[in-house]
Amino acid sequence: MKKHRTRSTRLRTSRLLAVVLAFGLIVAACASDDDDDAGEAPAATEAMAEESMDESMDDESMDDDMDEAMDEAMDDESMDDSMDDAMMDLSGTKVTVFGPESSEEEAGAMQDALDVFAAATGIEIVYTGARDFSDQINAQAAGGNPPDIAVFPQPGKVGDFAAENWILAVPDEVQAAIGSQWPAGSLDTVTFGGTLYGVPNKTDLKSIVWYNTEIFESGGYSVPESLTELQILTADMLADGVTPWCVGIESGPATGWPFTDWMEDLVLRVQDENVYDQWVAGDLPFADPRIVGTAEFVLELWNLPGAVYAAGGSIAATPFGDNGEPLVAGDCAMHRQASFFAAFLPEGTSVGPGQTIDVFYFPAVAAKGNRPVLTAGTYVSAFRDAPEVWAVMEFFGSAEYANARQAAQAARQGGGQSGFLSANLNQDLSLYNDLERSFVEILQTASPARFDGSDLMPAAVGAGTFWTEGTSAVNGDKTVAEAFAAIDASWPQ
Repeated sequence: MKKHRTRSTRLRTSRLLAVVLAFGLIVAACASDDDDDAGEAPAATEAMAEESMDESMDDESMDDDMDEAMDEAMDDESMDDSMDDAMMDLSGTKVTVFGPESSEEEAGAMQDALDVFAAATGIEIVYTGARDFSDQINAQAAGGNPPDIAVFPQPGKVGDFAAENWILAVPDEVQAAIGSQWPAGSLDTVTFGGTLYGVPNKTDLKSIVWYNTEIFESGGYSVPESLTELQILTADMLADGVTPWCVGIESGPATGWPFTDWMEDLVLRVQDENVYDQWVAGDLPFADPRIVGTAEFVLELWNLPGAVYAAGGSIAATPFGDNGEPLVAGDCAMHRQASFFAAFLPEGTSVGPGQTIDVFYFPAVAAKGNRPVLTAGTYVSAFRDAPEVWAVMEFFGSAEYANARQAAQAARQGGGQSGFLSANLNQDLSLYNDLERSFVEILQTASPARFDGSDLMPAAVGAGTFWTEGTSAVNGDKTVAEAFAAIDASWPQ
């Protein structure tokens, strides 16, 4: 790495190292707090994705790519074997599906996969996506006009809807059909009072960092193996005049969730899974010094002059998906974001070892010797009791859906990174490229793995005040202590 630095860069480096040392004190102080007990949280394997891409591909070339991809992914005989003969009596029925995925790539690929099942069963299946899904589904359910199936990014919201008796318990036969296809614990996050209310259909790996390989090579930087090394790397880049991070937390009504992801990954690393579980369950308040200290560290890092590139002018005004182009252009060196971020890279971007953009695991604290991983995902829940609805629900949880969705989304991405990931144990991994298969490996070697905390919290908090109050803290409208006191006050009693 470069050794000659100006006085101004040395000052900025000293300031960042001070932040590193301060955070190190938090690590040391919390190492003595491991005696806190907490119930074991499930090792979840699904994920949420917010979409804001508006680009689309040429229809004619898309049709050709889709036909070829779907032929490779879906074997007619295996599909027929996965269908019950009774499903052929479902011709003439219709099922509506509503969810948060709205981009041409993601929403389009979901519809493509559903079309495969529709062709096999005769069910007309229509998917509609909206970025303000969370607000719309609340109004639809309360007004008695919900879709047949909703795609929920937040298991906590599934619990809320179950408590309101708005969604239906998953029948035993559907649970039996899909349960063995997913890793242990996958269904726990949407099981309430011993009753299953959702089916997993998508996985996202969150504990990864996308980076510009050309910046790393020209600067002589190495991929960090520990959290301390990542902090020192950030300081070295800043001192060398390189902007280390691209950050944006704008996401329409869901603005703020990328900030919660940073916090959750760091709480899971710097503390441990027991502290994480207590915090997510509401047994450990946001006002706890360990939680406040984590947020203050994130904001200190983001507020360092030159540490963050925000395409929208400020972190809160920059859509999270808008970080793809500046990362490729070299406006920043790194972007911490989930596996679905591949869908937001400019078309034609080469990704993987030796390519323009590569990925590394968001490192743990080396001294702990573990490999914590934050995941997220979507679950489908049903509002209407009908054979065609349960048939579609079962398909969503199947390897056939995962295969069809992956093939379709990869084709819509021009054959590159699809942005889709599933933890289904029976899926065809040959449909993924090498980098995507490495994501699956990270999921499989996680120790511990935890589902996105804000998604597990009650919706009023996890999809409410954690987002809004967190954004206030990022903007500097409130201190972390003030914002987190407001979050604690909003927790349902």
